[in-house]
Amino acid sequence: MTANIEGFTTVRSPFGPKETLDRLEAAIASQGMKVFARINHGALAAEVGLELRPTEVVLFGNPRGGTPLMQTAQTIGIDLPLKALVWQDAAALTWLSYLEPGWLARRHGIQGAGHLIDAMGLAMAALAVKATSNPAP
Repeated sequence: MTANIEGFTTVRSPFGPKETLDRLEAAIASQGMKVFARINHGALAAEVGLELRPTEVVLFGNPRGGTPLMQTAQTIGIDLPLKALVWQDAAALTWLSYLEPGWLARRHGIQGAGHLIDAMGLAMAALAVKATSNPAP
């Protein structure tokens, strides 16, 4: 596993990057959230003649969750929508990583939205489990 990074959660996936990403997208949709973008860093690196192991970011969320946080501290807009990184390490192991909503709230000085932050944290953890565990979502 990678070094411990504050506010960053990383979960091992028994599936390859593509299957983990597909499972993550299905889990996101099942929670009533929307995928806004999927950025394939590996493909972009290849376009400029560079190599990069599978590394892809999914941006997703629901304005009902993010907007109240931005109403409290607009700066959190730099960290929203939520995102998850699916990547493969040098040993060909697949990982899913995300920033913890509680850490994001502290980073932006958000207070008084604990219920929303807690719900986002639970949702992120549930999405990670659905994307990296059996049975399929």
